[in-house]
Amino acid sequence: MRGTMMDSPLVLTAFLERAGKLFPNVEILSRKPDRTLVRSNFGAFYKRARQLAEVLTKLGMQPGDRVASMMWNHVGHLEAFFGVPCAGGILHPLNLRLHPHEIANISNHAEDRFLIIDDVLLPLYEQFRDHVKLEKVIVVPFGFPGTPQGYVNYEEFLASASGDFQYPKIDENDGAAMCFTSGTTGFSKGVVYTHRSLVLHSMSEAMVDTFALSHHDTIMPLAPMFHANAWGVPYTAVMTGTKMVFLGPNVEPEAILDFLVAEKVTTANAVPTVWISVLEALEKFPGRWHFPKPVRVVSGGTAPPLELMRKLDRFGIHILHLWGLTETSPLATTGHLRSHMLDWPVEKTYPIRAKQGWPVPLIDLRAMRPGGEAPWDGETPGEIEIRGPWVAREYYKSPDQAHRWSEDGWFRTGDVGTIDPDGIMKVVDRAKDLVKSGGEWISSVDLENTLMGHPAVKEACVVGVPHPRWQERPLAAVVLKDGAKVTDEELREYLANKDFARWQLPDAFVYVESIPRTSVGKFKKIVLREQFANWKWE
Repeated sequence: MRGTMMDSPLVLTAFLERAGKLFPNVEILSRKPDRTLVRSNFGAFYKRARQLAEVLTKLGMQPGDRVASMMWNHVGHLEAFFGVPCAGGILHPLNLRLHPHEIANISNHAEDRFLIIDDVLLPLYEQFRDHVKLEKVIVVPFGFPGTPQGYVNYEEFLASASGDFQYPKIDENDGAAMCFTSGTTGFSKGVVYTHRSLVLHSMSEAMVDTFALSHHDTIMPLAPMFHANAWGVPYTAVMTGTKMVFLGPNVEPEAILDFLVAEKVTTANAVPTVWISVLEALEKFPGRWHFPKPVRVVSGGTAPPLELMRKLDRFGIHILHLWGLTETSPLATTGHLRSHMLDWPVEKTYPIRAKQGWPVPLIDLRAMRPGGEAPWDGETPGEIEIRGPWVAREYYKSPDQAHRWSEDGWFRTGDVGTIDPDGIMKVVDRAKDLVKSGGEWISSVDLENTLMGHPAVKEACVVGVPHPRWQERPLAAVVLKDGAKVTDEELREYLANKDFARWQLPDAFVYVESIPRTSVGKFKKIVLREQFANWKWE
């Protein structure tokens, strides 16, 4: 039987038009590197995003072309989030925290044609410009006046638009955005998000049992827009007409708290490391900040410490733990309490809130073991697999990674976890022995293989050790060759010269006679984790 509903594709142009028509006066605040404030609104954002779409088209951008961005969180980046896909292109935010050579490798793999970059980040770009094949580099005047010779000035670029722009025909299954993983198996892999997947993901984030983002909120996206699209928040906020507060590159805890109060922020998102620093500021300056209503903040990347949740609750800041991956756009589960838990004693709820949570609508989870699916008993672990309309089906041009999907279409996350009778999932082990530091993955395998290339090193094994601020930091157990001598700093410099960013380097080295091994000769990392679980960081 033929349906009666109109065929309206799920595309981001609908979000942009809605924002321009319904929410033109809703404010967008951006803080520049010199900490001055720029106040804009959705009306201006709508006009400028359409101008960007027009001039990119005139520049020769074709449907499906990748346009990279290297920008901090501010309204200009938001313009790119919509201007590029609404012209048929694919926005590719580059992770500016990676080593320059890795950024170049990722850009080349993505086949980026153009780059939109903040002027303050040009020194970083200069370190790898000769290793990429970009046709044009468009510079946003974010921190300095003027634009260096050889680059396109963003404001002049927008000013060349006629204002008479018509959206191209876009299929909801066309690509709209692209992000790369943080190298969780030793190298980064690309994920392309379609218009349809981003629209559905945004609608899910607006639901009460997830972000509950609405026109009545003010959100402060502290998660970088180059990190899984700031967890999808920019798209959702434009859809709902939510006021946005962008702090740019400076996210000091005192500034976060000042803006939470001054701008009446109702919700924010960041990794636990940020909320730990916020708690430290609250305790250091008692009575300085007051919240008339509880502020709900979203924490992701790793489970927040129970004590952090307890203490922030007392200050009126309520943590909601969410879980997801680059491959899941990223929202997959929410740490909201189930209805029958609302009357529980508060102390009993913290372990539940710290778990990864239950799947949001349209997302399915299962824990797989040899022989089949693990029971939902909260005790039997298995590899977490996931499927849903915004879960990736493949990696961009990486056919060798097809094994990450099961024969029946589920994505194998590599995380080991349990699922209880309420459908609440808890990750109980790290995938591939990764180190998670401040919400970013660090590949222990890459560090080990490189360390073992040092003339003095015979063997090296890297494990994540609990850290009071960063959740985990890498510790390297090193076996030296007979008679060899080396210092910690020499090993760090060796790694730094091998394309590792400074934050990826081990914070500690221990020199051992041998490294525990399994029966098949692999490093037995669980022994090292237990041995150094109480490591005293200096």
